[in-house]
Amino acid sequence: MRDWLLYLIIAGVLAFAVSSWWGVRRLKAKHTRSAVWEQTHSPGLGQQKVAVVMNPIKTKSAEARGLIESACASAGWEPPRFFDTTAEDAGFSQARAAVEYGADVVLAGGGDGTVRVVAEILAGTDIAMGLIPLGTGNLLARNIDLDVNDVHGSVQAALFGHQRFIDTARMRVENSRTGRSSEHTFLVIAGIGMDAEIVGDTNDGLKKAVGWLAYTEAGVRHLPGRRKKVSVALDDQPEQSRKIRSVLFANCGLIPGGIDFIPQAMIDDGMLDVVVMSPRSAIGWLAMYTKIVLKHNRNLPVMSYYRSGKVTIRCAEPMATQVDGDPSGEATKVTVQVAPGSLLVRVRNGTEED
Repeated sequence: MRDWLLYLIIAGVLAFAVSSWWGVRRLKAKHTRSAVWEQTHSPGLGQQKVAVVMNPIKTKSAEARGLIESACASAGWEPPRFFDTTAEDAGFSQARAAVEYGADVVLAGGGDGTVRVVAEILAGTDIAMGLIPLGTGNLLARNIDLDVNDVHGSVQAALFGHQRFIDTARMRVENSRTGRSSEHTFLVIAGIGMDAEIVGDTNDGLKKAVGWLAYTEAGVRHLPGRRKKVSVALDDQPEQSRKIRSVLFANCGLIPGGIDFIPQAMIDDGMLDVVVMSPRSAIGWLAMYTKIVLKHNRNLPVMSYYRSGKVTIRCAEPMATQVDGDPSGEATKVTVQVAPGSLLVRVRNGTEED
């Protein structure tokens, strides 16, 4: 009974602070951290060929389309080429078509899923990606300092802003029970365990009604649960056995609500910031939440922080996974690796992260 009262208390605190399931702050770095944010630079292009991969069902997609067309016309450029995503294709063929079109910049108009797909196709090329955030989380847009509520400002940054190279990361998901495997590019945070369970169990209707706050409700429902045994290997070092609720892999750490979830995670340092969470009870969750709110530097036994270029997780039973807030299937093994400086993105003029 006492534990359930604690769960109710945590639920209220989580809802008030809107930190939900991503409640982690910096613990202890295992390596010396170097700040490597690069200065932004001008594309140096007079005329630009603009392609747009757009999710047409997003609420502000029509507004964004009109602003993009108007901006290109005012600049004296040829009309932008639009490639709309479909229910059957989240943007892979559309992004490839944009590349074949010869675009200088490809705008990703949609949510985090659309952004991830476009980034996967553009990574490793010299074609810039511009962001028109139209989704619920808009995670990458927040991390490059775009105002996710300002469509006009995002269009201006995507077309006329400066640009910079950032890291991308890739997660391979393998399920020995089904024999299935897949690979997914992500830009902000991926995970295995409770965080992914929450993503998969968030009510779509509530998500449409209140946006990213819907994750809080799902997070409260998933607080009870047992830890699961996994092995963790960093950079091909010997495996360590752990009992966990979640393992998170962060390329950068700012999430909705202005929460700097993993403040030391930098988007161009060529490293992943890994957080292993292993609370046994409500008390453990409450301790982690308190650490977030009060920004304590004190270590907690239920959280461990690592930095690595590559991480491999193995588990005896399949566990849910997620990439940037989208479910990516169950896995008995995940391999996550960073690709340093692999994506060119447009940002606001003079934007430089702290």
